[in-house]
Amino acid sequence: MAKRSVQKLDGAKRRASRTRFQIKRQSGHIDRARVRLSVFRSNRHIYAQVIDDAVGRTLAAASSLEAEVIGAGKGNANCETATVVGKLVAERAMKAGVEKVVFDRGSFRYHGQVSALADGAREQGLNF
Repeated sequence: MAKRSVQKLDGAKRRASRTRFQIKRQSGHIDRARVRLSVFRSNRHIYAQVIDDAVGRTLAAASSLEAEVIGAGKGNANCETATVVGKLVAERAMKAGVEKVVFDRGSFRYHGQVSALADGAREQGLNF
């Protein structure tokens, strides 16, 4: 049993590293000043943060654990909550002076909650 879960984790790490390699390759050629909007989704919650890799610092973050999101959404792990988290992280990023980001979906498919978070961030004015 333990061997199977280790293999599954390795697959997730491989998928995430492929995604991040493409992001770094594209941002290095297009615009070095771009930061990335990283998304992590667990079974119960969704998290998003805007990261400046050049400095190694998080500029803005939001998650479904926050009181603002819990009051606005209908639950923890659904598309409506992900949209609210996307809007919140975009609002905080704009406040920090970030308008352009590269979307980092990690090892997750661009579907469901991940795409809902991206749509919410775009609605609030974040460009990617």
